[in-house]
Amino acid sequence: MLIIPAIDLKDGQCVRLRQGEMDSATVFSSAPSEMAEKWIANGARRLHLVDLNGAFAGKPVNEAAIKAIASAVGDEIPIQLGGGIRDLDTIERYLDDGVTYVIIGSAAVKNPGFLHDACNAFPGHVIVGLDAKEGMVAVEGWSKVTHHEVVDLAKRFQDYGVEGIIYTDIGRDGMLSGVNIEATVKLAQSLHIPVIASGGITNLDDVRALCAVADEGIMGAITGRAIYEGTLDFTEAQRLADELSR
Repeated sequence: MLIIPAIDLKDGQCVRLRQGEMDSATVFSSAPSEMAEKWIANGARRLHLVDLNGAFAGKPVNEAAIKAIASAVGDEIPIQLGGGIRDLDTIERYLDDGVTYVIIGSAAVKNPGFLHDACNAFPGHVIVGLDAKEGMVAVEGWSKVTHHEVVDLAKRFQDYGVEGIIYTDIGRDGMLSGVNIEATVKLAQSLHIPVIASGGITNLDDVRALCAVADEGIMGAITGRAIYEGTLDFTEAQRLADELSR
C-alpha cells in the first residue's frame, strides 16, 4: 500500500483546497519542487500532482512548476499528474517532461473517445480520475454531477486499457473526515485494475482501515491536507502501511 503525497498547484504554488473550491486555497509552499524533494526524503515512492488552474481552464497552466518538480525528482520515483489534460499533444509533452502517468478526469467522462485514443497512443501511462458524490460521477471541478455511476464508468474505462482508477469521494476531500472505505472497496471489487483512494485521509486509523482492505485491489491512497496540517505524519504512515501490507 502506497501512501502518496499530493502537490496541488495553483498559480505556481503548492496549495490545498476544501472540496475543490478554488477560493478556499491554503498555500503551503511557494516552491513546489522543494516540497517534492521533501516528500521523497521522507520516504515517498510516488507523487500525485494536480494542475488546479489547468483543471478549470481546460489546458495546462502550471507546466513550469511541473517541469521543475519532474527535474528535481528525476528517475527516483514515478509522478502522476492530472488537471487540464484534454489532448494527445499535452500528454506527449508531459511524458517528455518526465511525468510517468497522466490522469484524465472530466475529459474521460465527457469524451471517452479521447481516453480510448490516449490509452492506445500511450499504453501504460494513462490513469483515470473518477470523482463521485453518493456514487455518481462529478465533472468540471466537481461543479456538475452526472447520471453516470462510478462502477459502470470504471468498468468501461478498464476495457480501454487504463492503468488504474483514482477514486475521490468529493464530500470528504480536504475535509479531514475519514475515507469512504465502503465505496472504495465496492469499486475495487468490481475491477481487475488497481484503485487508488483519495479524499478524507486524516490519521493513522485511516491508513489502518485502508490496509485492512488493500487485498480487494486498493494499491494506494493519496493524502494532502492531513500531511500538510500535521494530523498525519507521512513517514509514519508509509512505515505503518508497509508493516501491515507484509
